Amino acid sequence: MGVRKDLKRAKHLAGRTAVEIVKDDDGVVREARTPPLVAPPATGSIADLPFTNRAEAPDAVVLRRRDERGWHPVTADEFAAEVTAVAKGLIAEGLEPGGRVAVMSRTRYEWTVLDFAIWAAGGQTVPVYATSSAEQVEWIVRDSGARHFFVETADNLRTATASDHPPPDLVRYFQIDSHDLAALKAKGHGVPDEEVTGRRAALTPDTIATVCYTSGTTGRPKGCVLTHANLHAEAANTVELLHPIFKEVTDRTASTLLFLPLAHIMGRTLQIACLMARIEIGHCPSIKPDELRPALKEFRPTFLVGVPYLFEKIHATGRATAEKLGRAASFDRAHRVGVRFGEAYLDKFLGRGKGPGPGLYAAWGLYDLLVYRRIRKELGGRMRYAISGGSPLDRELNLFFSAAGIIIYEGYGLTETSAAATIV
Repeated sequence: MGVRKDLKRAKHLAGRTAVEIVKDDDGVVREARTPPLVAPPATGSIADLPFTNRAEAPDAVVLRRRDERGWHPVTADEFAAEVTAVAKGLIAEGLEPGGRVAVMSRTRYEWTVLDFAIWAAGGQTVPVYATSSAEQVEWIVRDSGARHFFVETADNLRTATASDHPPPDLVRYFQIDSHDLAALKAKGHGVPDEEVTGRRAALTPDTIATVCYTSGTTGRPKGCVLTHANLHAEAANTVELLHPIFKEVTDRTASTLLFLPLAHIMGRTLQIACLMARIEIGHCPSIKPDELRPALKEFRPTFLVGVPYLFEKIHATGRATAEKLGRAASFDRAHRVGVRFGEAYLDKFLGRGKGPGPGLYAAWGLYDLLVYRRIRKELGGRMRYAISGGSPLDRELNLFFSAAGIIIYEGYGLTETSAAATIV
């Protein structure tokens, strides 16, 4: 299995990710840290990414955009040009360096364009969940001081404008699905490209990139300020740590389908990491498994980032299908064999055992034909890796997917840590 070879090639990272434990005089652990795999940048910002990609690999496909006719490639050159056009429109609309722009939308291609265009124009992005209430929206926009507000739909616009006391700093709304982006780009035609270049050049690693509002244990959502250095550290070290996922050590072209809300920091840092590694990104607006599965079969990603419920639902759907065919007992045996196989292979990888024996390998081979390959097919047929976060993933389920040829890493983190603080 190619995934096993990938993991073996990534073993060199083990010595570079040793954890340093800091204790006080009483022996109580006060801190645990690892040295960064990638040194923090001394200059520049995340806004440079599309333009670096265009300079180094203009014809590389960095995103795929979906419409009623299917998925269409977007090259590094095309993406940088679109980011520039939107950035020029924002400047024409009066966005000043350091100005804040709110974005309320489901996960879609335009969200990514807006994020990088706001940065390229010297601004700061304020993400708003598409499901937010009118009260939440009003508070976030008012507290952040956002002057421009992008919403996806007419329903979002009604929510955003429902307050009897609109935020005093807000000067303009834009609706993504009503061609406002095209009008914005047209308005920016008179702004020279050099203006965008100059604004990007003025950004530093310590410049604020985004203000993400998180639900506090008490009171209203709190704004978490993250810099370009914060986002770079998270994305660059994730790419280096998860070498098999991002570094194309096999002949497969890496790709991911992004469906987590981009208002969540995990989705935001994932798209940055993918652009760093020049991994193809697709977008899906729904996180619901029944709506996501058709997109997975069409896009056929090599890895995903999701929540435990997604993997639980895929497993449950597989069993339900087997039950309809009168093969529930066979699926259950495949589950047990998968757990044993995954456990044995993990022990071998960690140096604790010899790995699966001949009998277990034979059973695994049988159920790979009967069950595991169907699981892979549900996920598009090319997926070999996943990252799960948000809550713990059941260990048996993780081992089952491992036996099915899909390695699932688990991440834990916070908005304040720019997403994952640790990945195992």
